[in-house]
Formats: sequence, structure tokens, C-alpha cells
Amino acid sequence: MSADHPFHAPAAPLVKPWAQRMADSVMQRDALLADRWRYEIGVTLLGIWRVAERTGDARYRQYVKDNMDAFVQPDGSIRTYNLEDYNLDLINQGRLLFPLYRQEGDERYRLAAMRLRQQLRQQPRTSEGGFWHKLIYPHQMWLDGIYMAGPFLAEYAGMYDEPAAFDEVINEILLMEKHSRDPLSGLLYHGWDESRQQRWASPITGCSPHFWGRAVGWFGMALVDVIELLPKEHPGRAEVWAVLKRLAPAVLKVQDDASGVWYQILDQPQRPGNYREASASCMFAYMLAKGARLGCLDAACRKAAEKAYAGILNEFIEVDSAGLVNLNRICSVGGLGGNPYRDGSYEYYLSEKIVTNDHKGMGAFLLASLEIEEGN
Repeated sequence: MSADHPFHAPAAPLVKPWAQRMADSVMQRDALLADRWRYEIGVTLLGIWRVAERTGDARYRQYVKDNMDAFVQPDGSIRTYNLEDYNLDLINQGRLLFPLYRQEGDERYRLAAMRLRQQLRQQPRTSEGGFWHKLIYPHQMWLDGIYMAGPFLAEYAGMYDEPAAFDEVINEILLMEKHSRDPLSGLLYHGWDESRQQRWASPITGCSPHFWGRAVGWFGMALVDVIELLPKEHPGRAEVWAVLKRLAPAVLKVQDDASGVWYQILDQPQRPGNYREASASCMFAYMLAKGARLGCLDAACRKAAEKAYAGILNEFIEVDSAGLVNLNRICSVGGLGGNPYRDGSYEYYLSEKIVTNDHKGMGAFLLASLEIEEGN
């Protein structure tokens, strides 16, 4: 080959980033993600919306809109949602109403957000003003609930000029940490019962007995999302920042050194039946990477997030013969009380089904991928 005509090897096919590959896989598998308004769908749709923001590809925005429009009616009512259930889980999907309203200017999105805000105004509360997790779970605050309601309420406060709602978000976080944080490990128990009446609740502290990975993960994701949404000059922002700085070292201490990921029960990796769990691992990677990006956490946390993400790809991600991305080893569900009764024991958390492509995991994977890709 002459110097005038140098040989060029064929260009390698470009592989999309993992966030985009997962979003494409979700969209290819299901045109509509659910037939009910559900919190976990909100996590996946939020991840896909952020892929849209990252790529500028209108397909992702349209997919989110189609999934939200399956529920949001012209008068702002939300199909399958009942305000009087006073269920914090049902707030989370409402986070997509804000970007849709900004993009479309469609009044129904604003009215739907107002409807969810009304639930929080009327939500039953503990004696200190903390939201009950659900009407059917009286006197109880759960870590999950901080994620379900906090970022929504913080964004509502900013978008609709309701500064007192920022104070409420901060109070919820501080109350949850006050009552559920273990001073020895720095980790937080899944739930707290002010009445001490639940069988799962300690008669002394009111806390459930174990550190469940995904519950702590929800709380960690809520912290970084709320910090991002609070006005920088708000005095409570430093308090939430301090909560994150207390939580991060505790989370790092229970990160599995060999794999980089986290166990279903965080502090008992050697106990029979415990396993490395995908959704919590994605949530902690997101918390650590975003906390570092926001300047709340140090470079060591970013490095730990990268190690975690490499572990997630190695332990949990699988690409099938059709090229679709799958996320394995997700705990299907976890709760306290109810019927049949969930007693918060080690045996209970290990008894729940382990599944593939649950939205609690896929949504967290999307969010973690975007944060990791942001810094690379």
C-alpha cells in the first residue's frame, strides 16, 4: 500500500453507554411499563428522562410522556391513584410531572402535581410532624418514604414558590435519621414505629431489627436528590449535607471488598443465605457518585462508586442474544407489617423472591450509569 493510500482498519462499531443501552432495552421490552400508578415505574421513567436530557434524543422523552399520559387525565386526576390511601409510595411517579409541564405547558400536569401535593398536606403524621409511611401503617416512618416524597416535595417547593415545603423536606430527613440511625455502625434501620406497637419494632427504640440494603439505598438517593433541589442559600441544606456525610462512611464500611457491591443485609455478609443484591448496589453507586459530583463527598467516594459500578456490571448485568440488557439478582420486594405479616427478621428479608429486571433495580441502574458516565 503506497504512502498516498494508507491502510485504515474498519472502524469498530460504537457501543452506546450503558444508560442508553438499558433505556433502549426497557423501551423495547414494554411500550407501557405498568397498568397502575407505581413508585418503581417512576424510578425507571426518571432514569429514561435523564437519558433524554443527556442525548437530546426525542424518543426517550416521548416514551416517558406516553407512560405518564396513560394515567394523567385532562382534569389532572390520576388513573388508579387514590389520595385517601395516604400512601407515600404513590408520590414518587409524580416527579415526572415537573419536566413534562416545563416541556409541554400542559395544565393537566400541573393539576396532577397539585393533587399529589394535597395528599402531603393531609398526610397523617407522627407527634413530631413526620409523615406516616401509609395510612395502613400508623405511627411509622420508613426509609423508603423519604425518597418517595422528599424529592417530589422539594421540586414542587422550588417550582411553585412554596419555601415552607423545603423546611418540611428537611425535617422529614432529620427525623428519619434521628430515630433510625444506629450510633455504632452509622447505618439506618428500615423502619421506626413511634407507638412501639408493631411486632417488628424494638420496645426500646421503635426500630426494625436489620439494615436492609435497599431501604438504606432509598434514603441515600433521597439525600443527594434533595441537596441538588434545595436552594444553595437555604440553612437546612447544610444539615442534609451533614446527614449524607455521616451516612457515606457507614455505607463504605459495608461495601464488599472483593466484588465492590453490597449485600441484601448490609452488615452480615458471611451469614448463611445472604447475597449480593443489585438494586441496593446501584443506589449506593448513585449516592456516592452524585454526592461527589455535588461536592458533598470526597474523591474517595467517587472512586468507591466507580468500583461499585464495575462490580455491578460484573455481578448483575447480562446482555442476551437479542442485545437487550438485563439486570439480575434484585430483591423483588421488602416491607414491614402488613398481611401476611413481615416481621423484619433476617429470615424474612432472605425469603423474598430474587428476580430479574425489576424496575427498582433498573431505574437505579439507569441513574447510577448516568452519574458514572458524567465523570468519565
